[in-house]
Amino acid sequence: MGRFSVVVALVFAAVLSAPLNAQSIPSLDTIKTDAELTRAITALDKQLFDGFNTCDLDKMKALVSEDLEFYHDKTGLAVGRQVFLDAVRNNICGKVQRELVAGSLEIYPIKDYGAVEIGVHRFTHPWKQDHGEVGEAKFIHLWQYRDGAWKVTRVISFDHHGAK
Repeated sequence: MGRFSVVVALVFAAVLSAPLNAQSIPSLDTIKTDAELTRAITALDKQLFDGFNTCDLDKMKALVSEDLEFYHDKTGLAVGRQVFLDAVRNNICGKVQRELVAGSLEIYPIKDYGAVEIGVHRFTHPWKQDHGEVGEAKFIHLWQYRDGAWKVTRVISFDHHGAK
């Protein structure tokens, strides 16, 4: 393959992979409408839980504040990003998948801070023969925009129950 062909192939590959790598989430100060905020936070939720579902802890780390506080109705309080990531690695990876319950997401602005995200998610065991649902829970995520990046700073995960 000639030098020109190699360059064209590399450029083509970069263009195709760019949307997968780029965080195209607007900054807080450029978001002007509730619809724009909803799109931004929905995209962040997807990125966070794509990392959760694929055990991509680096992807999750980029979206979680170092001083994360995670309140869980069954396991209590976990403080710190690394504590959270270790819990995901030890208890979630390869065992559970998360999906957002359609129509459950609510997003509200928090002035000069970011947004609050409220919703319901469902957890499954996709690797089991019956693909059985584990259950559902409600969640609240507090997203902060600081130093050019969105990060989840507080999580409340509650009302865990068997799937209906």
